Amino acid sequence: MRNVIRQSVVLPASAEALFDMYLDPVVHAAITGNPVRIGRETGAEFLAFNGALSGTILATVRPRLIVQSWRSTSFKGDDPDSTLILSFSTEGVGGRIDLVHLDVPDHDYEGVTKGWEKYYWTPWQNYLESH
Repeated sequence: MRNVIRQSVVLPASAEALFDMYLDPVVHAAITGNPVRIGRETGAEFLAFNGALSGTILATVRPRLIVQSWRSTSFKGDDPDSTLILSFSTEGVGGRIDLVHLDVPDHDYEGVTKGWEKYYWTPWQNYLESH
């Protein structure tokens, strides 16, 4: 059966600003506290958390959609990459991110599910509150 992680978060910034922050390696690193390699163009490499996360930008539709291949070092060698889809929209005075993360292996599903809150949503909220 296909694993699907679905999460949504509303943050105190515009959807366009959130989109840009995710794809800006300097801001992305400031949010997560770790160096990040990421680009805006299709085919750009993604590396985060000292290589613990990696992938490729598959598509972007500014300022609404980012699609990435994605894997963690907890994936086994024969596990295929998962697919991460981030959709950005306006909600109230803030921006909403809807995450759909497909095909995370069973053995890493719980860690990845919890990891989004721990390593992205909470730090991103804290970053926005302090800037």
